[in-house]
Amino acid sequence: MKRAVFAGTFDPVTNGHLDLMQRALRMFDHLTVAVAERAEKGVVFTQAERVAMIREAASSLTRITVEPFQGLLVDFARERKIPVLVRGLRFISDFEYEFQMALMNRRLFDEIETVFLMPSETYTYVNATLVKEIARYGGEIQGLVPPNVAAILRSRLQSHAKP
Repeated sequence: MKRAVFAGTFDPVTNGHLDLMQRALRMFDHLTVAVAERAEKGVVFTQAERVAMIREAASSLTRITVEPFQGLLVDFARERKIPVLVRGLRFISDFEYEFQMALMNRRLFDEIETVFLMPSETYTYVNATLVKEIARYGGEIQGLVPPNVAAILRSRLQSHAKP
C-alpha cells in the first residue's frame, strides 16, 4: 500500500488544501492529513477544531485519515511507517522554503521522500492567511473554503474585526 502524509496548520482548511488532498489520492492508496499544533503561529482555531473541520470537509474522500500531531513531522511519519510527505507548491516563492524543508526532513530521516504537488489554477492564489483577512472584514469567502469552514470562520473573526 502506498501511503503519504499531507501536513500543515490548516488554519483554516481551504479548498486549495482539499484540492491537494484529492490530487494526492490519485497517487497514493491512503493519505494521512497531519494537523500541526503550531500555537506559536497565532492560530485562530484550536488543533481539535481544525481536525474536526477537516474531517467534515473531507468526509466524502475515502482512504483518508485526519490526525493531530506535535513535534517533528518526520517523527510522526516514521512512527506510522509512512514513507512520503506531500507538499503543495503554488508559486515559485514557495519552492525555496519547501525545498529546504524537504532536504532537512531527509537529513533527519533518510528514508523519507517528499512529493510536491501543484493545486488547480483555480486555487493557486488561495492561502489561509488571506482567507482569514477577508473573513475578518466581512468579505466573501464562498468558494475559498468549504461551507462548514466558512460559517465557523465568519462567526469567529467578524466579532474580532479591527476598526
